[in-house]
Amino acid sequence: MADRITFVCDGGAVDVDVEAGESLLVVLRERLGVMSVKDGCAPQGQCGCCTVLVDGQPRVACVTPASRVSGRSVTTVDGLDPTTRDRLVEALVATGGSQCGFCTPGIVVRCATLVDKATTERSAVDRALGAHLCRCTGWQTVHEAVSVAAGTLPSPTGGRALDAARRRSTLEGGASQRVGAEVPLGRAGFADDTAPRDALVAVPLPPGSTAGAVDAAGMQWVVAETLHEARTRAGKVQGRRTTVADEPPLPLPAAWPGGVRLATSWVEPAYLEPDASWCEPGREPATPLANGGAFGGKRSSVAPAAARELAQRLGRTVRVLLSREDTVRLGPKRPPIAARARFSQGKAYIEGVVAKGGLEAYSTATPPSPCRFPYDANWGEVAVAGPPVAPNLRAAGLAERAVLLAGALAEAGADPWLLVDSDRAAGVMLDSIVRAPGDALAGARLQIAAADTPRIERVIVSVAAGDVLDWVALRSYAIGAAHMALGWVLSEGVAVDASGVVHDLTIRSFGILRARDMPVVDVNILDDPGPPRAASDAVFAAVAAAAWNAVSVIEGTRPEVFPARATRVAKQLRR
Repeated sequence: MADRITFVCDGGAVDVDVEAGESLLVVLRERLGVMSVKDGCAPQGQCGCCTVLVDGQPRVACVTPASRVSGRSVTTVDGLDPTTRDRLVEALVATGGSQCGFCTPGIVVRCATLVDKATTERSAVDRALGAHLCRCTGWQTVHEAVSVAAGTLPSPTGGRALDAARRRSTLEGGASQRVGAEVPLGRAGFADDTAPRDALVAVPLPPGSTAGAVDAAGMQWVVAETLHEARTRAGKVQGRRTTVADEPPLPLPAAWPGGVRLATSWVEPAYLEPDASWCEPGREPATPLANGGAFGGKRSSVAPAAARELAQRLGRTVRVLLSREDTVRLGPKRPPIAARARFSQGKAYIEGVVAKGGLEAYSTATPPSPCRFPYDANWGEVAVAGPPVAPNLRAAGLAERAVLLAGALAEAGADPWLLVDSDRAAGVMLDSIVRAPGDALAGARLQIAAADTPRIERVIVSVAAGDVLDWVALRSYAIGAAHMALGWVLSEGVAVDASGVVHDLTIRSFGILRARDMPVVDVNILDDPGPPRAASDAVFAAVAAAAWNAVSVIEGTRPEVFPARATRVAKQLRR
């Protein structure tokens, strides 16, 4: 039975019916059409994408019962003081602090107070960002944006050429990308934001549910007139954080004398926008790639095929929406590997296996970067009980090979310069160097404060990526790649049991590095004549290789499992 509530939203009076158990997020998006408030994990309350102000205080709308705002004032990013909001939005554009733009409306809401008070101390901003997750930027450019908006840091540019910025961002993200003031405000055209609100809503049928369902795209879907009804009928899988260990599913191979070996765990891409699509009968479905493409994580999304099939069958526009838990259960993971490598008598050798579905990333048709030494690799594919994997996630294959080769050279006492056969490597080479398939080069070095509790003080990255197009975008993507690479090596993993069931379903359980965890990243972009080349995969691989080698030096032994959470460096990073 519905109750009638009244409240003020962005300065206007609202009088709306609310079903029992409905959240403020549902009312804002489904009833009032406020699309700037994003659903990244509802009802977990862990990503911060739905942050609003209730009577001036930040609240996560997905866990705020709608009934509790009756008679109160709710402010979204659209209702913030325009002067403060515009300063922060302009600063996010100027620094590259917003890439896909899904998480930034909530960040703008929370950080507006910091800007008004000119509060830009690192600890204060980290506390504010502690309630938020960002998968794209690596946090540093968000910090810089807050300082620029507050007037304590000069803007890094006098204005960007947005068309060139779009081209660089599209190149790095692998999908169409918007750049401009509409992006930090959440107006980048995400699929579920553009769906008609009178469309039927389809959600996946969870395991064990007895609700009536419709088959489409090889799955079963609960279809209803509203999102609230569909999820209520489906008996939505509740997010959980498990005590099951996120151990690598493939056993380590026997060690080669003088070599290295590595087994990696299941890793969740963890893009903030859950999969979504919608389709009218006889038309093409909306793309789930939206703004930026989720670094390859949505290329195999089931949402558009399901939307098309359901719309055709039911004769009505159908909106398909996966929850965070659905996205984790059904979405592809980085393919786990178990491999060994060695460098002996001037030649490198790698033997390894990868979870079935990931071998394409290691195909001999796309060899690794040309090296200054002979190279022999033998990869196989093994069926593993678990979620699907995808070979096209960020730097998949490239990073694993780069880590193994860099480790093998380090154990043999060989010069890492041997990893790249290119005159362009001069100026790029640091402690690691990687050449991406598109011919971009990246080098990386980790500065470690080696006290009793060693910690990463700084990550230094050098990049040669052809025509820069827009240095702000290239720098932002490089910092984001460094953030993701450190997480892969040191903190990120998803627990999957022996039967293949994913147990970590809350977005905070994936091990994504928080703002407070992230060291400073210095990016040196080299003059590199030639066509623009995508560089962020090379940065990911170079930072990962440098991190593995640096941790092995600090620990006195090389960790053989990712994530290497047991190391002192990892523990200090997640302090």
